Amino acid sequence: MAAPLFQIQNLHAGTDEISILKGLDLTINAGEVHALMGPNGCGKSTLANTLMASPEYQITEGQLLFHGDDITDWPTDVRGKAGMFLAFQHPQEVQGVSVMNFLRQSLSARKGTDLSVLELRGTIMAWMNRLDMDPSFADRYLNEGFSGGEKKRNEILQMAILEPEIAILDETDSGLDVDAIKIVASGINAVRAERPELGVLAITHFSRLLNELRPDFVHIMVDGKIVQSGGMELAKQLESDGYDSFR
Repeated sequence: MAAPLFQIQNLHAGTDEISILKGLDLTINAGEVHALMGPNGCGKSTLANTLMASPEYQITEGQLLFHGDDITDWPTDVRGKAGMFLAFQHPQEVQGVSVMNFLRQSLSARKGTDLSVLELRGTIMAWMNRLDMDPSFADRYLNEGFSGGEKKRNEILQMAILEPEIAILDETDSGLDVDAIKIVASGINAVRAERPELGVLAITHFSRLLNELRPDFVHIMVDGKIVQSGGMELAKQLESDGYDSFR
């Protein structure tokens, strides 16, 4: 029997000063969409960054398994090349590097081949159209002068082009209005339709994104660990009762 796509086992992590993740367990199989919800300060973004080996956080106990391989000590670039992807809550601006060149270099590193801009331009333009992005943005510096919604759509564009095996979406809906959430969610669903084996961990505060994504599983996170798992009924309970009912 094949190993699950991604497993988090008894994960403890934090900074030098504070323990943030306190024994978190989660298994994501190929093709599954998992939603993770929790109050501010519960460790959601810490988890996202820890999964991609951010130097801000240290794992003190537990394991991360990708296709059954222990990747706990793998650096960020190796995880990315292997097929892990993180969409940031607050995407950074990168001066001097165009969206087109960023995607070309990233995909070349991911696939181990040297691709030309010409080879990629058609695919990038097609996805920009699906994400309702101005095609001129392809030649602008990465996220420079982009609105919040444009930055988030650019993250989904990267996910579409880089073809990861697991995508971690850290509050992709943060700061977006209802229409922008629908566009971003539509883009995520379009990527999933083309790559049905893609596993997704969508981290969010609100059920608006989940209403569009229709996750297979919803997990509630409180004080550094998952306290309850289920389906969309948990998101509905959260809307009516708040996080106090899960503490």
